[in-house]
Amino acid sequence: MQLTGRVSLRDGIAGLKARVRSLYHLGVQAVARSTFADANNRRPASFFEALFGRFYQRCQPVSPRHKFKFNNKLYSLDATVVQLCLSLFPWASFRRTKGAVKINTLLDHDGYLPALVTITEGRRHEAKAASLPRLPRGSIVVVDRAYTDYAWFRTLKNNGLFFVIRQKSNAVYQVKEHRPVPRRSGVTADQIISLTGPKAASYPYLLRRVCYTDPKTGKKYVYLTNNFRLSPQTIADIYKERWQIEIFFRWIKQNLKIKAFIGNSANAVMTQIYVALIAYLLLCYFKFLSGINIGLQELFRLLQLNLFRKCSLQEIVSPEEQFDDLVNNFNQLSLNIA
Repeated sequence: MQLTGRVSLRDGIAGLKARVRSLYHLGVQAVARSTFADANNRRPASFFEALFGRFYQRCQPVSPRHKFKFNNKLYSLDATVVQLCLSLFPWASFRRTKGAVKINTLLDHDGYLPALVTITEGRRHEAKAASLPRLPRGSIVVVDRAYTDYAWFRTLKNNGLFFVIRQKSNAVYQVKEHRPVPRRSGVTADQIISLTGPKAASYPYLLRRVCYTDPKTGKKYVYLTNNFRLSPQTIADIYKERWQIEIFFRWIKQNLKIKAFIGNSANAVMTQIYVALIAYLLLCYFKFLSGINIGLQELFRLLQLNLFRKCSLQEIVSPEEQFDDLVNNFNQLSLNIA
């Protein structure tokens, strides 16, 4: 249903029944709508969450590396809100008259793969859901200002992780050292600071403060990080790369079914979201293994039209070559009307 864009449970079941012969060769059977609805309500979403984790592990060895020269793993952490009707989803409280769920995602920049996804109520703040798995030591986690939590920063540092975040305007600090700034770059300051405000005890270590002006827009940015080795320009570029998680959120909302749901329970909603993410990982895995030079959205559209077709990938991606072969080997007899 995710890969073919079915819009409802009834639509999905009808689509499966229309492909009974293909289902037989896959070793499965068409499912009754009541059976599907019961499974959607009773089968725990944690099963699909675990399956999503296994698919991510399968994709990791074949995914391309991030674009930076450093060897550290790079992750972005952010959340997106999926609006729900409060009368149909009363458990998903968000605002007085609105419901929503929040998809908290850790994006691995090696292949731009979702490495960890937790689904919470819409009203829960991102920082409270910012629990990370055991990441490789030296990994860099990029977050926006909503994740400003100095106690959490201390946890990251104690686990051997680096972070990059934009500094809040009300931060209180003291400059300890001014570092040299490269010429003809957008970097205007590179400083070593210590926190001096009421929350300074939550992070008693030194921080690095990088000021950067975008040469194209003239907009000024201030970043905080606990990484003192990378160049200030690289720190600015790392935060700019955080935009990839916004692109990821936009892609799954535009192409997969995570805004209209076929079940109203919390289990059904979480199941559908995890299945959508599994479909995304399957597409990425297929793209990485094949090595084809087309975008993920173009590949997705081609597979939608050829999902049950028995053919090679080359026939899907380059159908004009197959057509030329047919023309050159045209063996049909001509019709001669006397």
